[in-house]
Amino acid sequence: MKHPDPRAAALIAQYEALSPAGLDDLVTLYAQDCRFKDPFNDVRGRAALRRVFAHMFETVKAPRFVVAEAMVEGDRCFLSWDFHAGDFVIRGASHLHFDAAGLVVAHRDYWDVAEELYEKLPVLGALMRLLKRRLRAT
Repeated sequence: MKHPDPRAAALIAQYEALSPAGLDDLVTLYAQDCRFKDPFNDVRGRAALRRVFAHMFETVKAPRFVVAEAMVEGDRCFLSWDFHAGDFVIRGASHLHFDAAGLVVAHRDYWDVAEELYEKLPVLGALMRLLKRRLRAT
């Protein structure tokens, strides 16, 4: 995906081409003291951010991101994306905050762990779907 904002364009390009060899290039788009938070991680700093993505490549089969939409207003950016990992897809969004130098100082990922991950696991998925049906209003 192309975007006219150079900060968003650089991030999108890095995420859509992300590989273990490209992790150093990715983290250069983040401030030294950046914060990254997702449903499983809450870390600070480039080294910690790099470890999160290195771990992803160690534990997930063929991970890749496809950015569907990007919106930038001032120093804030919102990305919606699909994360492909082997046989499943997680749909989520990222809220980013750029500093004056155009580096990411805060990155927060939002995605529904129950729907996008747990429901796709054999035993736990059946229990999650049953619980969801029982709690549904209609």
